Amino acid sequence: MNKVATLRIPQDILDSARLTPEDLMVEIAVHLYEEGRLSIGKARELAGMSLGEFRHLLAARGISPHYDVEDLEEDIATLRELGRL
Repeated sequence: MNKVATLRIPQDILDSARLTPEDLMVEIAVHLYEEGRLSIGKARELAGMSLGEFRHLLAARGISPHYDVEDLEEDIATLRELGRL
C-alpha cells in the first residue's frame, strides 16, 4: 500500500489563485512533468486523469511529450517481442 502525504494549503491561497484542491494537483502534476521530475504515468496519476486526458491537456498547453531515442528503442524492442515488427 502506498503511503499518502498530506499537504496543507491555506484556503485563502487557493482562493487567491482561483484554484480548487483538484486544480492545484493538476497544476503540480503538469509542472513536475514539464520539468522532467515525473514520468507521464506518475504525473497523470497525480492529476487524477487518464493518460489520454493528460496528454490532451499537455498538448493544449503546448508542452511537448518527453520521448527520446532510448524510449524509441524500447518501444521497437517491445513491438518486436510482440511480433508486430
